[in-house]
Formats: sequence, C-alpha cells, structure tokens
Amino acid sequence: QSLVSSSKWLQHYGLKRNKLSLSQILSQIGFQHRKDYVTTLGKPVASRYADGLFPQYKKAQDGSVYNLTAKKELILHFVDCLTGAIELYKQRMEWLTSESRQIFGVIQEQCIVIVLDFGTAAPTEFDLCRDALSMVLLEQVIQISRFNLIRAAQHLMKWQQKCTPVSEHTVKSAVTWLWKLDHMTAVSHTSTAEALLEAMGDEAVSS
Repeated sequence: QSLVSSSKWLQHYGLKRNKLSLSQILSQIGFQHRKDYVTTLGKPVASRYADGLFPQYKKAQDGSVYNLTAKKELILHFVDCLTGAIELYKQRMEWLTSESRQIFGVIQEQCIVIVLDFGTAAPTEFDLCRDALSMVLLEQVIQISRFNLIRAAQHLMKWQQKCTPVSEHTVKSAVTWLWKLDHMTAVSHTSTAEALLEAMGDEAVSS
C-alpha cells in the first residue's frame, strides 16, 4: 500500500520517463483485471478466475483493478527506485526554498530588470531589503546574461540606462549602487507604475 501511495505522489511530479508512475508500476508488477462484454447478458462482465488468487489493487482514478503478481524482489526494487526519487525531490525542494530563491523564486530569464519599491520602509527593513537584493544579485543574477535596476521614486533612479551584460564587475557595481541609495526619497502615487513601464520599455527585457 505504501508503494502505491508513493507512486501516486510521484506521478503528480512527472516521473513517466523513469516508468515510476502508478500505471507504469502496476503494469510491471501485475496485470489488469479485464472486463468483456457478454452479449447474452447485455453487459460487461469481469473474469472471476483471479478472484482470491492474487492480491488486487483498485485505481481510484478510473476504477480499474490490477492483479498483483510480482515477487518480493521486484517490489523491493521499486521501493528503492521510489525512495531514491523522493529523496531527489526533497533535495530539489530544499534548494528551491533556500537563500535568495526562498524570496525571489528561481530566475530563469536571461535579461531582467529588478524594480525596487521600498515605499516607507523603516531603516532596518530598508537594510533587510537591500540584503535580500544583494543576495539575489550575487547568487542568481550572476548566472544570467543581462540586467538592470530601477528604483521607483518621484524621479526614477536607474543603475544603468539599459540592461547591462552580467559580469563579476557589473554585479559588484550594482550591489555598491544599491547600498549607496538613500533610505527615504520623494515618491508619488504613480512612481511604481512608472518604474515598471520604464523597465518594460527596454525591448531586450524578458522579465
């Protein structure tokens, strides 16, 4: 039962290529209990020869029944495969929810603009925001192709006029610019929208 429960969980995460979905496992450790249409009765009838002969498992999705015939060794093989796959997903989830990825997710685009809107953050919150932004620059932006930073304010503040190629030098320069920003600056009700429009105005930007 735990084997079937694990395979259901993994099926949701697309392990069909490794033949570890529920249907694929069931087809390898048994065979489907078939129904056929009986003309004289006018309805489908399931064969009964396997009743009590094999352990059976009924799929909740479509109600199909499988007769399980595998030996213990094969069952243990799938247990090992599923356990290994689950461990890989655990490691993946830990990575996805660690460091800058926990706040920003995973940046997949190659050319991005980060719009900074600090609002009325207190000095400690302002520094926390800059810590998080520095982290994403040093961990993720360093892996892509081009980037820029724009601060939403009454008078927009741009690190560069256009997206700039990523290098160790440009990322460090952006971090330095970030930490030189004043805590408070004049803002307007439209400053955030204006900053977003400015970011989207660069045709090279994908996100």
